[in-house]
Amino acid sequence: MFASFCRRRLLLHTRKIPGGGTNPLQSIPGAIHLAHSSSLTAVSSAPNSELCPATVSYLISCGLSPAAAVTAATTQKTRILSTDKADDVCALLRDYGFTDADIVRTLRSAAKLLIADPERILRPKLAFFASLGFEPRKLAHSPSLLGRSLDKHLVPSIQFLRDIIGTDDQLRIAFHRKPRALTADLENNMRPAVEALRRGGLAEAAISKLLVIELGVLMLSPDRISKIFEDLKEIGVCTADSRFVYCFGMMCTVKRETWLRKLSLYRSFGLSEGEVFNAFKTQPTILNLADENIEKKVRFLLDELKLGIHDIMSGPVILCYSLEKCILPRCAVLSVLMREGKIQRDVKLLQALLGNSRVFSTKYVLKHADKVPDVVKAYEGKIKFEGFGCNR
Repeated sequence: MFASFCRRRLLLHTRKIPGGGTNPLQSIPGAIHLAHSSSLTAVSSAPNSELCPATVSYLISCGLSPAAAVTAATTQKTRILSTDKADDVCALLRDYGFTDADIVRTLRSAAKLLIADPERILRPKLAFFASLGFEPRKLAHSPSLLGRSLDKHLVPSIQFLRDIIGTDDQLRIAFHRKPRALTADLENNMRPAVEALRRGGLAEAAISKLLVIELGVLMLSPDRISKIFEDLKEIGVCTADSRFVYCFGMMCTVKRETWLRKLSLYRSFGLSEGEVFNAFKTQPTILNLADENIEKKVRFLLDELKLGIHDIMSGPVILCYSLEKCILPRCAVLSVLMREGKIQRDVKLLQALLGNSRVFSTKYVLKHADKVPDVVKAYEGKIKFEGFGCNR
């Protein structure tokens, strides 16, 4: 699909010349201009920063709040001179699967799209992304991509990534996880980042896997990438470790100062540095939790469930579960089953709480639903967890 799209692009701005050859510079009148000027830098915006009431009104009609409309119109210096063109832009976005919510998200940060030529500038890019299977809702998270040149940035960047990642399916997964990464400049950001990964000792297969896990690595400087290699080596994660790319991907998303602060927070619960590092290797996402989130969950597990901190960190994935949507309902189910004598009071609580929802519901909810209907209510949050009391 991608290859055929590129061929069509090439044919668009080349024509046959006498003698049977082709000359990519001798194109149909205006075709080169259409292809190489198809970024929003070629589109005029407001001549000054004065607020345009008509623009604000139009943005509100698209679903933005009055405050968001004012901000978008002023900070992006956008002046809508033709509502017909703006209507055509919105209609085109809908044609390519954008919902009303997607359009609102898009216009909050890229209102200038409304003054772009829908057929000449936007449609070719939307068709390109559609050919790759990129979801509109993901494009809405990084609408500035629709303002980048198709031939000078988007196509070369995708070609570069496909050569590394390998398949369109994996490329699609990578993009959906971090759409903004595709805004990185190919020569100044993407290539230097990949070269830094190679210098660090990562094999091509590992680089491919890392980009699928965290495409944002392409936005890091070579120096930052080298520092992550050093930090992971220091805590005992080598490039040959199957967990390396997951740990590296997580380290890409946080500043080094944040990593040190998280380490200090975990250690404040009585853990050694080595225990925190081991937990991170097992479940790298514990590094990505907000401080207050960590504090709230650990305090609940320690104070309410009477678990030991060392036991908690032996199964650190528990810290990634939602307290309100997962841990508390599961505790309520276990409390009901203890009360009814269906499970032992000395059940290994942490082990019982771990596992995906299908495993838990099968073992503790569906198995007992007929004789103890309260387990269903507890699992649905209709019976709140109020502690195990004498059950423990």
